[in-house]
Amino acid sequence: MEAIYEVEVTTGSMTHAGTFDNIFITLIGTQGQSERTKLDSYGRDFKTGMKVKYKVTTRFTLGNLLLIRLEKDNFIFLPENDWFCSNLNVRTPEKDMIYFPSYRWIGEEEVIELREAKATKIYDEKYSQLKEHRKNELTLNKQVYQWTEFKTGLPQCSCFQEPLSLPSVVRFSFTKDMNSAFNISTALGEIKMKKLVKKPDQWVQMEDMKSAFWSSRTTISEYVQLHWMDDEFFGHQLLNGPNPMMLRRCSELPLNFAVNDGMVQSFLGSGTSLTLEMKQGNIFLCDYKRLADLPTQFINGKQQYVAAPLCLLYKNQMGKLLPIAIQLQQQASDDNPVFLPSDCEYDWQLAKLYVRNADCLEHQASFYLRTHLLAETFTISLLRNLPAVHPIHKVLKILSGEEFASMHYAKYKSDDFVMNLVSVSRFVRSMVEFYYQSDGDVQRDTELQDWIKEIFIRGFLEQSSTGIPQCFSTVEEVIKFVTMVIFTVSAQHSALGAGQFDYGSWFPNAPGSLKRPPPTSKGSSDKNTLLDTLPDMNTSAYLVSFFWLLSKPSSDLVSLGQYPEDYFCQMAPQKMIRGHQAELSFLSESIKDRNAGMQVPYTYMCPDTISNSVSI
Repeated sequence: MEAIYEVEVTTGSMTHAGTFDNIFITLIGTQGQSERTKLDSYGRDFKTGMKVKYKVTTRFTLGNLLLIRLEKDNFIFLPENDWFCSNLNVRTPEKDMIYFPSYRWIGEEEVIELREAKATKIYDEKYSQLKEHRKNELTLNKQVYQWTEFKTGLPQCSCFQEPLSLPSVVRFSFTKDMNSAFNISTALGEIKMKKLVKKPDQWVQMEDMKSAFWSSRTTISEYVQLHWMDDEFFGHQLLNGPNPMMLRRCSELPLNFAVNDGMVQSFLGSGTSLTLEMKQGNIFLCDYKRLADLPTQFINGKQQYVAAPLCLLYKNQMGKLLPIAIQLQQQASDDNPVFLPSDCEYDWQLAKLYVRNADCLEHQASFYLRTHLLAETFTISLLRNLPAVHPIHKVLKILSGEEFASMHYAKYKSDDFVMNLVSVSRFVRSMVEFYYQSDGDVQRDTELQDWIKEIFIRGFLEQSSTGIPQCFSTVEEVIKFVTMVIFTVSAQHSALGAGQFDYGSWFPNAPGSLKRPPPTSKGSSDKNTLLDTLPDMNTSAYLVSFFWLLSKPSSDLVSLGQYPEDYFCQMAPQKMIRGHQAELSFLSESIKDRNAGMQVPYTYMCPDTISNSVSI
């Protein structure tokens, strides 16, 4: 008996999502498949953002509908253009509505097969066609997404050399591509510094910097310009600025740090000592030892320099974090003095300048390695080992080291970090426990085990000391790991990246390069030494434009918890998503209320400003 299937096709709403090309569909069920049918209605069918309904007629019912095959052929002489298919809804002759998510680009003569939205683990598959489809998807992905070794001893990475070589399914949207091209070509113009990049001259006075950077201001950057020399603000930004990753509580001084009780006693107050304050947890250390012996380059024909400082800080009774001692190189010696707040003003400011330079360099490495490269490792293994229908693939899709092992709740001192982390963790727990009712379910999911195993082997080189698991034994382990993946590519990425322009547009506060070697004695600095040390005019302009690029949000940013792509069709996961969104909305309002009364507001952990994935 003839059967009619009603098909609704949705084209994406992003720029250039539509196509003039011919689209063909084949419905595949347990009892057979339809003929290859051209989707053709009146007028242009696949305009950007359009939903169009079609009828596919078969000679008999197809049984349970398993797959939809889509093909795109060139329309006569028109140039090729990809089509972004968002999703398809199919109403069967039995009046069942089945949802097929796509959310991908389809190229010329490309054939794709889509599955129903219901998340399914490998051991839950009932039909041989779907088992084979699952296997074929991963086989193809392992051919496309290959690992490569950048350098012996370093984690492996993606084989792709440039963005345009990426498969269309994982490439940036056209909007984001255009934003990136626009930003790179016009950043200097946007912040009115095109003239400055032509000047390889040294700054003559601080007032010249203020007039040169008058247009590149934010509320926070104006505060930075006024207070960047203050000890209180110096400590504040090590905890609340773009790079809070260096600060560690100090219970014992490093042997190579030549500071003692007598040196810092006057900065601690009466009735206490450095030893006592360390025991009480009020002494903190920033150690930039990784920068020791770092090779530097020449800029404008001038050798650049970097220190590897140790900076000791004290949290006083008012809760202020203040620097009390700075040693600019790692090895204690007569020509490596410990600088103190009681030294002459120019010596102390210069010592802090080298710490700010070191912190700027550490931050860029931290920002890239802790977010982008981790995200690449997680994603490549995900695409190679978890098919699109897998529940963990879907959870991570909607959200699109030693240091990793230390990412536990207590590490984040900011309430914003903790609240975001707890919210994400609660959401992940509800999702994971819905699909894995027992530890045994986790242990027999071979695809899930392959995912974490490949991350451990390829991304962390089988180093157990990193804390990355080799396998998942319990539901709790899956919850913790997935939570950290999501938090890394969303909230942590925002915390490390979003404030770079705020704190770096007044470039003396975040000098990416310095022209003079660190001082080897006290009393040799004067009012011109800072100007002699800071980067030249053109270098300064490039540094500020760099911070602007890395901080500027994409125009198609999707904030944490907002999911324009619907990969779940079951009621329970959809309810969990709505609950997560409500919780994040409440958190956003709470943070905004708190920030309203702050002189230096902390906005980077507000959920409605956090991108739900690494977006730079």
